[in-house]
Amino acid sequence: MERVATRLGAAVAVVALLGALAAFYAVRANGAEHVRVVKAATNKALGEKILVNRNGLTLYSLSVERKGKFICTDSTCLSLWKPLTVPKGAVATGAAHLSIVMRPDGRRQVAYRGGPLYRFAQDKRAGDVRGNGFKDVGVWRVATVSAAPAPPAPTTTAGGYGGGGYGP
Repeated sequence: MERVATRLGAAVAVVALLGALAAFYAVRANGAEHVRVVKAATNKALGEKILVNRNGLTLYSLSVERKGKFICTDSTCLSLWKPLTVPKGAVATGAAHLSIVMRPDGRRQVAYRGGPLYRFAQDKRAGDVRGNGFKDVGVWRVATVSAAPAPPAPTTTAGGYGGGGYGP
């Protein structure tokens, strides 16, 4: 009788394991890996709920980058504004209204409400919003979770990618 119970228990365990594996592969059948790349955080300086990356650093978008039009493509811009990218086959998660846009260099960049997301190189700690209000060919703004854009920063930097606006 003990042998029957042991075999029955083993059979149930095998069936449960096979069921779990089947469920796992059924969920992943579309080939997309869901990657949490952003989260919402309340920023005390702005008094807004904003999007941050997995390390808690503020995410921004450029006002003129919409509908597949990219402005931040040269090395000067990309040295200050780091695109938030995901590998091929990944689905960005962590907030509603996220999508993926293809950069001119072929990388897949995460966008929020149509605006490609970037991290500002001069933001060093969670809560920093040094890039908010930065002006060049457009205006860089913190990606806020609310429909309203983040308020402008108290000071802004003028200048284009050709010089003047970038640097320490």
